[in-house]
Amino acid sequence: MFDLVEPIGVIPYSTDEPTEAMFALGFRNFWDTYFAGRAAPLGRSAPPDVVHALFYSFAPGEVARHIPKVWSTTTPDEAFAARQQGCTLALRRILGDLIDTSDLPRTVELLTKAATSAPLDGRPMYAALRGLPLPKEPVSGLFHAASLLREHRGDGHIAALMAERVSGLEAHVLLALDLGIPASTFGRLHHLPTATLTELFETMKGRGLITDEATFTPAGRQVKDRVEHLTDELALAPYDVLSTAEVDELVAALEPLSQRVMDAQGHS
Repeated sequence: MFDLVEPIGVIPYSTDEPTEAMFALGFRNFWDTYFAGRAAPLGRSAPPDVVHALFYSFAPGEVARHIPKVWSTTTPDEAFAARQQGCTLALRRILGDLIDTSDLPRTVELLTKAATSAPLDGRPMYAALRGLPLPKEPVSGLFHAASLLREHRGDGHIAALMAERVSGLEAHVLLALDLGIPASTFGRLHHLPTATLTELFETMKGRGLITDEATFTPAGRQVKDRVEHLTDELALAPYDVLSTAEVDELVAALEPLSQRVMDAQGHS
């Protein structure tokens, strides 16, 4: 299910339409749109330290460069609506003729049933997003359900990382090594000051997780594997509400949709 839902859930970060919709509100850089769009369900009053804690994977001070500044440009409601509109436009463009099939409303029904059924306990980002109204239009509903499941899984992933005493930045290092990429060139790390990266790598070497910025130790490999296994286990709860037949139906319906999205994102 992760492989089928994740390509839809990352639409805000893999297509142009969501960013363009946010720029229309007055933003001028991607990271303002990221924080405004994703933090919108938390409301204007959530301080930067709270958003930093919930997002988990940003360096100290990064969140505070955007929160609460973004709310001087727009409101959480407007940011959420623009993000939703942009993602819907992107999915309509990518899915094309697949939208017109009679199966889509049923697919969205099943995915939404799963996405709104999990317990809220210990799932702050999921709970915040689930507190917002469900879209009535199927394509918007498809993205919203995928986004709910992504935040649910993300909350569980943070719990798994914390259980292994892996910080947000350390998680990026482990992911980079898992992908075979030197950590200093990767994602949320490459822009950090050299001194910050050096301290990060030295700490992880001292804990026996890595031998250098591109190599796991056996213990580090085991930590990464345990985190991923627990993340998967904790992500099962939404699907408990579906029967075996409904899960099979949902998988079969999502496969062509997810493949179309991955093709558009440049994945084979």
